[in-house]
Amino acid sequence: MVLLDFNKAFSGACRQSINKLYFAGQRHIMKTWLLIVLLGFSVLSQAQTDSFNRWNPAQRAINALEGSAWPGDTAQFYRRLPAAAEKLVRKEVWDLSGNTAGRWLRFNSNSPTIIVRYKSSGARQLYHMPSTAVSGLDLYSHTIDGNWIWSMGKISFGDTTEYRFTGLDSVDQHVPNREYYLYLPLYNTVSWMELAVPAGHTLRPLPARTELPILVYGTSIAQGACASRPGLSWTNQLARKMDRPLVNLGFSGNGRLEKEIIDLIVTRPAAVYVLDCLPNCTGMDSTEVKRRLLYAVQALRTARPATPIIITEHDGYSDDALHPGSKSPYQIVNRVARRLYDSLQSARFPALFLLSKEAIHQSIETMVDGVHPNDAGMAQYANAYEQLLREVLHEESSIVSTARPVSQRRDANIYDWETRHRAILERCRQQRPTLVLIGNSITHFWGGEPAGGRLNGPDAWHKYFDNAVQNMGFGWDRVENVLWRIYHGELDSIAPKNIVLMIGTNNLGMNTDQEITEGLAFLIQAIRRKQPAARILMMGIFPRRGMEERVVRINQSIASMAKDLRIAYADAGNLFLKPDRKIDEALFTDGLHPNEAGYDRLGGFIRQHLQ
Repeated sequence: MVLLDFNKAFSGACRQSINKLYFAGQRHIMKTWLLIVLLGFSVLSQAQTDSFNRWNPAQRAINALEGSAWPGDTAQFYRRLPAAAEKLVRKEVWDLSGNTAGRWLRFNSNSPTIIVRYKSSGARQLYHMPSTAVSGLDLYSHTIDGNWIWSMGKISFGDTTEYRFTGLDSVDQHVPNREYYLYLPLYNTVSWMELAVPAGHTLRPLPARTELPILVYGTSIAQGACASRPGLSWTNQLARKMDRPLVNLGFSGNGRLEKEIIDLIVTRPAAVYVLDCLPNCTGMDSTEVKRRLLYAVQALRTARPATPIIITEHDGYSDDALHPGSKSPYQIVNRVARRLYDSLQSARFPALFLLSKEAIHQSIETMVDGVHPNDAGMAQYANAYEQLLREVLHEESSIVSTARPVSQRRDANIYDWETRHRAILERCRQQRPTLVLIGNSITHFWGGEPAGGRLNGPDAWHKYFDNAVQNMGFGWDRVENVLWRIYHGELDSIAPKNIVLMIGTNNLGMNTDQEITEGLAFLIQAIRRKQPAARILMMGIFPRRGMEERVVRINQSIASMAKDLRIAYADAGNLFLKPDRKIDEALFTDGLHPNEAGYDRLGGFIRQHLQ
């Protein structure tokens, strides 16, 4: 309406000016017309600026671009290889490194509308791949419970492409914003991008995670051909499944295990290296394929002695039954890879793994052109990699929700979950605690460092614990959230003598007693793998108002489980219950969290059971 009213006023002003100045001469008319037009554009530009909050990711101090192996060291913000690589790699590889495959932006917003405009170069679509994937974007939201949801956008392709995501539910349960992942085009080079939300709403960039990534070196299949949209490429699916950073170094037709690329990769630390280049090696002599593959694994092992390496077989061609001659090329390279893998295994080459063609399990229904996966084929790839990576990284998962590692931000109105996780990682590297308390808000808001949210029992904390005790409590955490934290490093750099585990109360509202107990058993096994020498004390679920009877019942199951796993168990419930078996409100702030007096009892109880 504002722009419409302005246009009406502008038109009227033009007519009046022309009528008044008509007899003053053509020269004066043109000057006046030009003045009005310039004034109009000035007002329009100001109106557009005032009505939106804008963000250019390349011009902000916070780097919110995920998927970077060389952040801050690229010739162009969205490029995948460092500036120095231009003189080292073939032109084809350098040009493809400008494609934004495997890159995504992460941010929070409370806006019902998100507009993205960007300039890109390259073909809008390919003969076997739609424009939505080649040149398009993809918007996902990571909910406060760690689930993934997706939004359709209205697209306008052109010299400047625009996506409009409208009608968004901007509230995530009780948290007044959402966390978003915006995946960038798979086969275009983005030179400029801007995100905008209407004035009065916020868009807050989230810093790129510094956790070690999964680093993938591969072909067009790794780059994303032929997914229907960026979020469905197998690398992006895998990054969501594992909830880890991932670096995509897939180069369409040019993933050839080249020394120049390997020499760049070895300079970057990773959680695991994936070599998925065999589909681009079928035209080579077998000896050359072996030479390149051997150089790659040896160079990686020399530079990164303990980092796992995965060799991936060629996934085959889906039309080989009707074209028998197409079997030989992929069978040859797979035979080379498998023989090399077997010989290295026999020589006890450490941390080397093979993802087989059979495990990827493509079929005539999962490829577009007999070579490149469709969306179903991409899911096959992602599932196969997830299954192997969970084994490689010892990050097992289960069909039971309490045993599936997920992050959360349910307490975002009080503290930032991810920031606290990073702070704990840093403090553990510096302090090396001898005692760790793992839990939810009952532990979090007790005391200790890093401080955050609120403090309900600081005096009791200082009475019973010193600086060598690490508080690993997170408000609103459930069993599955603690599992995520264990998998993502919170016990990696330390060697505590004792670990106290007090978790499960936040699962009571959505899980059965059996699911909670199974999740706790799963979690204890994960803790044991990380800290086999530590003594684990499993605490019973804390009493809470209205659930006293159920808590007593489930704690009996937890005690039995702890006995089976041969770990210590202690139930502090009786300290907080009155003779009628209801909680003693005088020891609580809200029927769940202890006050200072309650924490004093709890601290003494824990110390007693650690002696």
